[in-house]
Amino acid sequence: MATRRLATSSVRTDRRRFLTWAAACTGVALSPWPADARRDGMKLILLGTGGGPRPRKARSAPAQVILVSDAAYVVDCGDGVARQLVLAGVQLTRLRHIVLTHHHSDHNADYGNLILLAWAAGLRTRVDAWGPPPLKQMTRQFFEMNDYDIATRIADEGRVPLVPLVYSHEITRDGLVMQDENVKVTAALVPHPPVVPAFAYRFDARDRSIVISGDTQLSNNLIKLAHGADVLVHDALFAPAVDRLVVGVSNATRLKQSIMSHHATVQDAGRVAQAAGVKLLVLSHLVPAEDPAVTDEMWIDAARTHFRGPVIVGKDLLEI
Repeated sequence: MATRRLATSSVRTDRRRFLTWAAACTGVALSPWPADARRDGMKLILLGTGGGPRPRKARSAPAQVILVSDAAYVVDCGDGVARQLVLAGVQLTRLRHIVLTHHHSDHNADYGNLILLAWAAGLRTRVDAWGPPPLKQMTRQFFEMNDYDIATRIADEGRVPLVPLVYSHEITRDGLVMQDENVKVTAALVPHPPVVPAFAYRFDARDRSIVISGDTQLSNNLIKLAHGADVLVHDALFAPAVDRLVVGVSNATRLKQSIMSHHATVQDAGRVAQAAGVKLLVLSHLVPAEDPAVTDEMWIDAARTHFRGPVIVGKDLLEI
């Protein structure tokens, strides 16, 4: 089978090492190869698995891409999402849909930049963006902010106009989001106060189903959405480590209260996975994201308090 190498050998080596360990722990076979190397069926790549807006060394901000045929469906656009796609071996010109779960900056900071950089990389085809209000306003204002660069590149480099390629659609309720020849996308409202609305999404293709929780508390709506899914990617909070996370932060008391009040614990993620009967639980949007005292085994053991199936602790650039 033909393959392409990732952008750096260290990324490839880390991915293979993790996949060997994950397969041994879970019994789930995962692919170490770039997305362009295997295009048969639906694939999921975790682009960023750390929760929160602060930049980190080892984990990027929340984002994932679902690949079907030649189309890329990006779910959330945390800082650096375009570069993560490139590192994952996904050509930016494959971008067809962007789906945002909610409007916290760790999920939408690079929404506009992804579109702009994909266009700069040669994108000439339509992109549809989906998410809660004020998505249309955000899209319009981003293009206004970058009007000089866009106009200059059109005139100087002969690029197609960017703005007519992009269609933004606002979502305010549960139900069908979109359906094309590859996938059906369904939304469910989830509780993530004070951000309203916030959504989880389910992607159904001919061969498998993938659910992305977004940020949420324990949610019955999410359980219904994820019923029988092959893969559930769920945000996860390791509550005993939150005090260490906020040490030295000027707003530590309020920040801890905020984190604890609107995120599902890793045990909650296991509860949802078990109640929904999913085949595989993937922990992502990890909070804390880089606490060396919280090992992968601790994340997995906590999720398995309630979930009897296989559990994977998400890693950046992991393909599932």
